[in-house]
Amino acid sequence: MEDDAEPTRRAIRFISIVFSLTISSCIGFSLKNCRISLDNALCSGSKLQAVPRDIPSSVKGFDLTGNRITKIQVGDFRNHTALIKLNLKRNSISQIEEGAFADLRSLQNLNLNNNHLPQLGNVFDGLSNLTELRITSNNIITVLSSSFKPLRSLTFLDLSYNNIQKLLVIHNAIQHLPNLRSLIIKKISVRHFQSWELTNSTVGIRCLDLSQNAIDVFNVTTDVFQNLTWLNIGGPYRKQKMTWYLREPKLLSRVATLDIGGIPLENITAFFESFNFSLTSLKMNAMKYNLKELLNVSCTIPTLTKLQIRNNNFNLMDSGLFQLCSSVTELDLAENHIRSIFNDSFRAFLFLKRLNLSQNKLSLVPSAVRNLTSLLELDLGSNNISSLGCHDFAKLGKLNELSLNLNFIRTVKQCVFEDLTNLRVLKMQMNKITRLNGAFKRYLPNLRQLVLHNNTLTTIEQGEFEGLRSLQNLSLQNNHINKLKNGCFKGLTMLTELLLQSNDIRGSEITQEVFKELNNLTRLVLLDNHIKYNSNAALPKPPFSHLFRLEVLAMAGQSSKKMGSLPRNFLQGLTNLLVFDTRNAQILSLHQDMFKYTPRLQKLDISTNELTDVSPHLFDPIPNLLSLYISRTTLQSLDFLNTANLTKLEFLQARKNHYSVITEEQLDSLSGLVYLDLQGNSFTCDCDNLGFIQWINYTKTQVYDAYNFECNYPLHLKGTKLLDLDIRSCSVDVEFLYFISTTCATFLFMLMTFTYHFLRWQLTYAYHLFLAFLHERKHRNVPPQCHFDAFVSYNAHDELWVLRELLPKLEGEQGWKLCLHHRDFQPGKPIIDNITEAIYASRKTICVISRRYLESEWCSREIQVASFRLFDEHKDVLILIFLEDIPVRELSPYYRMRKMLKKRSFLSWPRAVQCTNLFWENLRQALRAEEDPDGEKLQLTVQDSAPRRGR
Repeated sequence: MEDDAEPTRRAIRFISIVFSLTISSCIGFSLKNCRISLDNALCSGSKLQAVPRDIPSSVKGFDLTGNRITKIQVGDFRNHTALIKLNLKRNSISQIEEGAFADLRSLQNLNLNNNHLPQLGNVFDGLSNLTELRITSNNIITVLSSSFKPLRSLTFLDLSYNNIQKLLVIHNAIQHLPNLRSLIIKKISVRHFQSWELTNSTVGIRCLDLSQNAIDVFNVTTDVFQNLTWLNIGGPYRKQKMTWYLREPKLLSRVATLDIGGIPLENITAFFESFNFSLTSLKMNAMKYNLKELLNVSCTIPTLTKLQIRNNNFNLMDSGLFQLCSSVTELDLAENHIRSIFNDSFRAFLFLKRLNLSQNKLSLVPSAVRNLTSLLELDLGSNNISSLGCHDFAKLGKLNELSLNLNFIRTVKQCVFEDLTNLRVLKMQMNKITRLNGAFKRYLPNLRQLVLHNNTLTTIEQGEFEGLRSLQNLSLQNNHINKLKNGCFKGLTMLTELLLQSNDIRGSEITQEVFKELNNLTRLVLLDNHIKYNSNAALPKPPFSHLFRLEVLAMAGQSSKKMGSLPRNFLQGLTNLLVFDTRNAQILSLHQDMFKYTPRLQKLDISTNELTDVSPHLFDPIPNLLSLYISRTTLQSLDFLNTANLTKLEFLQARKNHYSVITEEQLDSLSGLVYLDLQGNSFTCDCDNLGFIQWINYTKTQVYDAYNFECNYPLHLKGTKLLDLDIRSCSVDVEFLYFISTTCATFLFMLMTFTYHFLRWQLTYAYHLFLAFLHERKHRNVPPQCHFDAFVSYNAHDELWVLRELLPKLEGEQGWKLCLHHRDFQPGKPIIDNITEAIYASRKTICVISRRYLESEWCSREIQVASFRLFDEHKDVLILIFLEDIPVRELSPYYRMRKMLKKRSFLSWPRAVQCTNLFWENLRQALRAEEDPDGEKLQLTVQDSAPRRGR
């Protein structure tokens, strides 16, 4: 028994382990204060006071910006070994326990900006792969020399806006960082810079930012900046001059970019000699003193090519200001309040390619720019320019980009851009342009991008952009356009993006002729217009039938009380459409054939419409849909999902509807769902939502804000949380059922093993006895009709004796009528029925017994039925004839037969060999005998280990 049960116990243990693993692998997540997007946990602005512990361990990014966390503890990130980026800025962290980051062995980016850390201890253990560390605005005063020791891979360190004050503290902290390349230490209250304080800890640094530190003394006496290429020591303007000392010019011989904004220098010439052979970019913002001297000295550096001079309040009427700056190719003069520029001001810039004059007070395009024949980029944005002349951009044939945004331009003449044959980008947004006057009908053949948004255009005339054969992006949003004339986009065969949102365009303006030539358009935005139709009847000429390359169509509407519909063939022709956005369009219904023209659709937004019902067949033509937005649609249920073919859907947002019950059928239809947002619905808190509650807890789908789902019904539960509902009364204890079922299965297996080992013969006997009993019960109330004198029961091996000896004597000589199976059984009837009917239709049953007989299954059944008749009718119906001498000891397995022989006489053929006449006479007397009231109730069962053939 013990040996038999052991395999069962092992099997049960294995099944239990597999089941538990299956459950654990399927457990999903419903985060209380966060959401997961593209492997990033987003928990910003959630008023968290501690790091949440329910974030999946697989996330690569963790954003905890803007919470109320005060302490980082050991174990907060225990399971996040795959985390790459961690953002903890704008919290109230004042303490970090040692080892709190020890498990983040994959972390590369850590942001601790804007917290309350007074000092840095040994808190970075385990961060051996960290490459970027930001700890700005923490009021840090001290940094232990061993703080950054584990950060062997660190390349970027920002300690700005703290109160460290001494460079020696910085040196002691960064001396263990062999890979440090960028050191940002803005405004840390350092007033003296002594290179000896840094020694060799900065040899590998390429970028050093010391801006806003009000440094009085800057001494470089040791070679600690062998690889420095970017140096910022500028800041807001101050009157105190900075003393600069460089022992040897070669100590800063690699610096290419330098920012000295706001710093008065004692010896300007000596200062710039330090960078005489390496400097390429110089920023001198907010200098506010002898600017001409600065320019005369700095522009003598032969390598200087980029010059930025902002916030200096100077005017360019002095033609000699830049006379030594002939090598400069990029000039930035933004934010200088410049009102006018002398014609020869830029005469020295023979190779100038980029000029920035934005955020000044120019009222006209300065004529000085016409001399810059090499110019590629010109920025005149944020000035006071109100008009453009035909010769404003003469001789600027090489210009690639022109910015005229944020001015006061009202009209554009046709001749303005005639010389800009190489222009690729033109920005004229946020002006007051009302008409284009054919400015784009003939010129600008190479223009790629035209930005005209936030003007006051009302009508787009036919062929308005006909000259822009290369245009790819056209921005016309936020105008007052209410008329799109047929052919208004004629010639724009290369256009890929057209932005028309926030205008006054109506459905009647969206015609086939308007978009006819936009064969390469991939993105069309018509948001916040007034595109409505009275019915969903098919249009004779669908507006987008020629836009077969369009991938994005956005036409969400403005809030309005007027309801509308969309024609059923509105999207005809858009065979490559991937995104369709029609939120807030006040649509009452969508015809079920709406999307049969868009088989590749992947994102659909029909939110904020008055949809009360959605046909499940609406989604049949779009089996590739990945994202569905149906928020604020007044839908009462999601039953349309039951039959919708949305197995690939990954994102479903259905906020603020009236979904009180979410059924299992609805959830099962969304087998591929990754993110579900049902925020703002009120749920029924009873057993109808049992499946939904269990699904939230055990699905791989992220259910956003599930912990805040509230009950609306029944009334006594109103306002409580759905996931707080006690569902034990709704379902059985599954774990208990598993325990009971496995226990019963084990017990049954053990019982079957025991029974088979010890009682298999008794069971076989009982089985046969039961069958015989059933047949006896079947014929109990049937009155006997004896058609035969005797039924002969024999084994096939004894058939020769029956035919040669028994049959001739009893039927031939004595005249008895016998029943023999081979001649009297009815063909086609079940054998057991034939046996039973033959025995009950005969006065006697003669059993011809041999060893073969005792082993036969069918002979065993025949003698059983005869025994039942003997028991039931109390008649002497059984005659036993032994063809062989069988010792009593050999009858031990057939104990019923042995018992019968002890009480009943029988005939033995072997003993009658010498006197066969007596044998047949005794048999004749036995056949004549009537019933025996004292006959024994016999039951005989014989196992058939080798059933005879044929019976």
